[in-house]
This record gives sequence, structure tokens and C-alpha cells, in this order.
Amino acid sequence: MQTDEIAVLLAAVERGDREAREALFAALYGELHGLARRELGRSGSGAGLGVTTLLHEAYLDIAGRTQSSFPDRARFMSYASRVMRGLIIDFARSGQAQKRGGGFEITSPATDVVENVASPRELTEVSDALDELARSDASLAELVDLKFFCGFSFAEIGAMVGASERTVQRRWEEARIYLYRRIRLSRVP
Repeated sequence: MQTDEIAVLLAAVERGDREAREALFAALYGELHGLARRELGRSGSGAGLGVTTLLHEAYLDIAGRTQSSFPDRARFMSYASRVMRGLIIDFARSGQAQKRGGGFEITSPATDVVENVASPRELTEVSDALDELARSDASLAELVDLKFFCGFSFAEIGAMVGASERTVQRRWEEARIYLYRRIRLSRVP
């Protein structure tokens, strides 16, 4: 789907059009599915939470919002990324999907092998650091969501937010330094 069509759908969603929300989800399904796969691959939660399950849980969260605020594709994808990250962290913290069926686990066949998986503690540290960054500089936190979690290139992010590729790269380095320091400080006894 073209960028113009996405913009029209986003505007309709902004006005509260439920059909547009579903059409937007359908139009971005491929991108969102890839985002869910990257999120699970990065977190190592693939053993108990499937890509499609994560994607659909995120959709339910997004569709359930009474106040939508997605003025552009970048903000929508960034929000979807944060929702998925939150769902993964909640799942990791609980150890099992207790509220979704007791001792049963939601699984899907593994499609890729993840060698370096994050522990629930590491996921929580990253999430807390990103939340803190969002409070101090929301645009930096959004950049992290778009680059690290959504997988967009610097050029794509620049086009989405109206900045040069080099500016996005500089801001990315600033965000990385902030997160590194924040996580390192959280580990000091």
C-alpha cells in the first residue's frame, strides 16, 4: 500500500473510524509481522510466545485504545513496537502465560534460531531505560523504537520524521550512549 493511502487511513483512525483501523492493520500486517518476529528474536521468547500471537495481542491493545494518536506511520509503528515490547516483557516476567490458560503455553514452530537471547532481567532493564528516555526525550525514544525494534534504516527514519540521515545517525548515537549509561548504572550494587 502506498504512503498516501496509509496517511489517509491514519487520518481516518485519528477520527475514530474502526473500519479504517482494521484496514490500517491489514495494510501494515507484513511490516508488523516482521516487527513481531524481530522482537521475539531479540528477546528469545520464541519458546513460549509465537509471532502471530504477539502480533494479534498487539492489535487487540491498539484496537482497544479509546484515544488514538497516530499522526503518521512512524508514530504508529513506534507505538506498535512499544506494545509488543511490553507484551514480551510481561510474558517473560510471568514465566508462563498464566492469565491466558494456566499452565498452557502458546507456541509456534521456530523459524529461526536465536543464539543470544535476553533474560527477563535484561528485557526489564532495557524497557525501564527506554521508558526513562521517553520521559526525558520522547523523540530519542521513538528513534530507538523505529531503528532497533522496527528495523527501519536511518534514511527511512529520516524521511518519516523530516530529518537528514546524518542527523538521525547522530541522534541514534546519543540514544545508544544514554541507554548504555542508564543500564550500566542500574547494575551497580
